[in-house]
This record gives sequence, C-alpha cells and structure tokens, in this order.
Amino acid sequence: MEMSCLGTRRLLLGANSVLLVKHPTAIAFSSFSVTRSIPPPPPPPLISLFSSSRRSLSTTTSACSTPLHPHSDIGNDAVNAAAAIPLESHKMLLKGMSYTELEKWVQSYGFRPGQAMMLWKRLYGSGIWAHHVDELQGLNKDFVKMLGEHAKFKALSLENILTASDGTRKILFRLDDGLVIETVVIPCDRGRTTVCVSSQVGCAMNCQFCFTGRMGLKRHLSTAEIVEQAVFAQRLLTNEVGPFTNVVFMGMGEPLQNIDSVIKAADIMVHDQGLHFSPRKVTVSTSGLVPQLKRFLHESNCALAVSLNATTDEVRNWIMPINRKYDLGMLLQTLREELGLKNSYKVLFEYVMLEGVNDSVDDAYRLIDLVQGIPCKINLIQFNPHCGSLFRPTSTEKMIEFRNILAEAKCLVFMRYSKGDDQMAACGQLGKPGAIPTPLIRVPEQFKLAVNV
Repeated sequence: MEMSCLGTRRLLLGANSVLLVKHPTAIAFSSFSVTRSIPPPPPPPLISLFSSSRRSLSTTTSACSTPLHPHSDIGNDAVNAAAAIPLESHKMLLKGMSYTELEKWVQSYGFRPGQAMMLWKRLYGSGIWAHHVDELQGLNKDFVKMLGEHAKFKALSLENILTASDGTRKILFRLDDGLVIETVVIPCDRGRTTVCVSSQVGCAMNCQFCFTGRMGLKRHLSTAEIVEQAVFAQRLLTNEVGPFTNVVFMGMGEPLQNIDSVIKAADIMVHDQGLHFSPRKVTVSTSGLVPQLKRFLHESNCALAVSLNATTDEVRNWIMPINRKYDLGMLLQTLREELGLKNSYKVLFEYVMLEGVNDSVDDAYRLIDLVQGIPCKINLIQFNPHCGSLFRPTSTEKMIEFRNILAEAKCLVFMRYSKGDDQMAACGQLGKPGAIPTPLIRVPEQFKLAVNV
C-alpha cells in the first residue's frame, strides 16, 4: 500500500492498477484489478461495518470512514471469491450479508434500520426473492435509488434446468468466474420439497464412490453463492413443485471444509423474517472433518449428517481417504462426547451401500456396535452408478435385509432410493470431471472381485 501525506491516497490492487481514494480511510483488499473512485462517505461515520467471530476485515481508520467496499467480504468469502468475481465491481452483493450486517450497511448510507428489514423480506420472504431493484415496490424511493447504485442482487446466472423422469430437477448455475455448479430440487409425494445445495466447485475429499470427487477442488463458494442457490431455485420452481421445506448441504463439495461460508449461509436460511427454514430442516453433511464438525455443533443449531459408509477403518481408508486422518474411532467418539451436550439432537448417518464392499450381514452387526451411545438416525442409500465408477449398487432385497437387522436392534433406520439418476442428479452424481480426473485409489486385494478388477 502506498500513500501520500495529504489528499489522494493510492491502493495497489494489481500489477498495473491503482484505486484512487480521496478520503482518509484506506481499506485492504484481496488482489484483483479494478480502478475507480469511491464516493464521499455518508453520515454518520461507521468505523467498522462488520464484526464477527468468524470473519475479520483489515482496515485503516481515521476521523471518518467510507461505506464498506463490497469486495472486502470477509474470511473465506474474500479468499475464495474476490479474485474470481469480475465486478459490476463497486456494488455490494447483498446475499453475502447476515441481517445484522445488512442493517449496518443500510445505516452507513444514512437510512433507518427498518429499511433493512423491508429489503430483507423482499430478498428472502413474501414470495418475491428479488433479483432487481424493479422488484422492490413499496420501499423508499431514495433507498431504492441507493440500492440501484450500490447493491448487487444476484450471485448466480441460470445456465440450464434438467428434469428427471421422477420430477427431480437439476439446476446448473454459472458463477461470475465462468465455473458451473449444480443444485438439485427434489419434490416428494408427501408434500416435502428439498433443495440440495453445493458448497464448493468440485471436492477435495476424493471419495471413491462419488462423481464429484473426480473433479478435485476448484474453489470454495462464497456465502452469497450458497444462499442464492436456495433463493433462485425457489424463484424458478415454487409454482411447479410447491413450497420448499428442506435444505440439504449435500451437493458438490465438502461443506465443513468451507465452514465459515456454510455456517453463515445456514444462519441466513433459518432467519425467521427471511427464508424461515426450520433449523432441523437444514442439514449440513460431512465426510468426517472432526475439528470442523465440533465447531459446527457448537455454533449452529442446524442438523448434521455424517457420511459413514463403512464399518472398518480398512474399508473406509480406501473408499473415503479422509478416514486416514480422522478414523472411525476418533469420529464416533467425538460425536458421543459432543451430542451428549445437546438436548434432543440426533445425527444422521449416511451409508451408501456398495455391493460386496460394505453390505454384508457382518457389516450390519458392526454398524449396530459402532453407533451405540450416539443419538442417531441411519439412512441406507442406494449407490448411483456413474462413468468410471468401479462399484455396483446393492440389490433392493439385500438392502431390506440389512435394514431389518438394524431395526431389530432398535436402530432408527430408513432406506433412501435414487432420485434423479437419469439426469445425473442423484446422490454422488453431480459435477463434471475435467480432462484429467482425480486418480482412483488402488483397490485392496480382497475387494478386487467385488469391483471387477
């Protein structure tokens, strides 16, 4: 950063660009190229717009401060999105803010907090899901004018919608940097509609049965990019499939590897004046990142799902490499300890059934032993084949036998069948590996017959 003693100050933003600021406040940004002038600050002065235990903003302040620049977005959001977002650049992306942050931002432009609530309801409530200032009827005209000049409403662009034979929709959204993510809307005959959102572009976990894992990790999604999936999907499909009742973070990515953005997005989704999902109807899934799992249970009231998928470390080390760092013993003991501190809270164990790998009678009895002392539900999930996969799905008859063994031991267990698999919208089928997919792990000798190697 280079500054003169008086008057104009310069921020070095890239190799050949500077930002001219004619005010005594300088804000440190992530690296990207843009040149523009920041308008004079509105009263009252605001020294720090955002403060959060999970976010930090680097600022230099003096007697007065300018409104927060949109791309000083905090924590993971800045690291993951700043370089990627080509800017309508002077505009604040509204869906990246919690309600408290939005309220402070609105006040920094001289408007009352009540205007923030009216805006919040038009972003997330009342069936409006606003994407443009023209959809903000009923708001103060000066406030709408300010939003038109300084706010950005959309974090995603619609690329395509694919409809499966069972009514499941896979929505392809394009990000500002050109990457594509996938969101799935799953209607249910019982009046429940679930939206499955992505938290990353690709995934670093390399689970051997998951198509997304073959992509590797491209980048994390920002809070706004996660929240917008649920908002945009409702805007597109509510008239066709009815109200959305559930959100699951089970799309592309390992949610807890992007924990800052995920917790903040989940908080926005359950806000009672906005999207107003029940915290127990918003489920965040993980492959088993133990430190982040503990933090999630401490900081969020939303539901937790853990992808278990094996009853021995030997098998889980192979099909879920994260187990080599956080093995079954560590993962399950952490859950016993943490859930003992929470009332009426059950973790959901997800168990993808792979023929000849994890679906034996012995596996069923081992699973019963593993979950002892953990308040839980168990979802038995039908494996969904995809290009390059070595695995085969367990037969329905064998899944029922496995379920019955668990049920007889008083486990709360459900069977989950494929939805949307004819459009590659089912569990484990999202994404598109590049020309060089992530390599598969060597198959242990005793399973080579089961996977046709």
